[in-house]
Amino acid sequence: MKGGSSAPGDYIYFKSQVPLHKIPIGLKQWRYYDFGPKVVPPLICLPGTAGTADVFYKQIMSLSTRGYRVIAVDIPRVWNHHEWVQAFEKFLDAIDVHHIHLFGSSLGGFLAQLFAQHRPRRVRSLILSNTFLETQRFSAAMPWVPIVCWTPSFLLKRYVLTGIPNGPHEPFIADSVDFVVSQVETLSRDDLASRLTLTADAASVGPLLLSDSFITLMDTNDYCATPQQLKDQVSERYPGARRAYLKTGGEYPFLSRPDEVNLHLQLHLRRVGVEARPDLVPGIPKDGSSGSSSEQNDKKDDTDDAPNNEHNDGREYADDAPNGDMTNSENPSTEGQPPLVPESTHSGDFVNQLLGAIGDDFSAPPLPRAYLEKQQHIFATKALLHFMLEFLILYLLPLYLVRVYINRKYSLKLGQSV
Repeated sequence: MKGGSSAPGDYIYFKSQVPLHKIPIGLKQWRYYDFGPKVVPPLICLPGTAGTADVFYKQIMSLSTRGYRVIAVDIPRVWNHHEWVQAFEKFLDAIDVHHIHLFGSSLGGFLAQLFAQHRPRRVRSLILSNTFLETQRFSAAMPWVPIVCWTPSFLLKRYVLTGIPNGPHEPFIADSVDFVVSQVETLSRDDLASRLTLTADAASVGPLLLSDSFITLMDTNDYCATPQQLKDQVSERYPGARRAYLKTGGEYPFLSRPDEVNLHLQLHLRRVGVEARPDLVPGIPKDGSSGSSSEQNDKKDDTDDAPNNEHNDGREYADDAPNGDMTNSENPSTEGQPPLVPESTHSGDFVNQLLGAIGDDFSAPPLPRAYLEKQQHIFATKALLHFMLEFLILYLLPLYLVRVYINRKYSLKLGQSV
């Protein structure tokens, strides 16, 4: 596992341009980024156990320049799934957002489904990446969860990091792993304990009122911490969902394969009727004359791709748009936001060409299931053994030594008295 590497240049630029918001709502502290035209229904990104809002910076950089609004949030310190649903709804109310589109990875995808189940009127569509429907398997693998609140921070970080593959990777995947590792180091013990509790707390996703046609499943075909069996359950639950398989990308394709992920996100948003507003992006003429020909054709294609559904009526979205700036004083207005640049000079052309050249299905066949399950079992076994070994060394060994010392001292006193 690499560590200590410097931050990527595009991330440093992102941090210099996009403000980080921190707002208290009740007893919860919310940390999030919000960028793009405020009149556009937002795409809200939820990270996994090891992620923060920062892991979606490539999506914010790319999609905001094309006229979409992206909100990336940290999972707050909540200790059960009912508390998550209530806290997230209060957060949406605080930032004056009513109807949303959710993009969740791993644990974030599970929480996105739970929110869609319990608050169906607020969720218009879902993009789920490497996620699951129930937590029973994780609960069985973590019998020590009842004491997670008393576990030292470095042990929790070590356990989370053991779920990240440590081995030779192609450069982009290795960089994504390094970036996530650096984000794990910023998380406190309570943050990690809360997320592990949500992962192991007994719960499952029930039926959704959302139609499968408003769901996209975006999975990677190489290594992923989510067992293949659990990903298959998600596919079986939503047979009518659109598939967006990535041949490679590892656990964090939004970092290692941002061009492909951003492409699928745009295809999804166009299909569910979200109209981008590039005319509100600073630096882009309102007539769109500076864009490529495929970008100019996107607006015309949107009317054909958008489903004829009352949930996607543009007028209804306009009614839900906030009338003014958010209550948070740190949040600048859309007109005052500086333009961002894509993560590479050729990525914009790549996305625009593919948007005009392919359909909604952009997939590749998955790897053999037996191979993936074997790899998952090996990593899970190593992680559990490693944790138990550290627990024995750091907790039980000192107790044993103290016991030996006391017994020896008592024996000496007893011998002297005799």
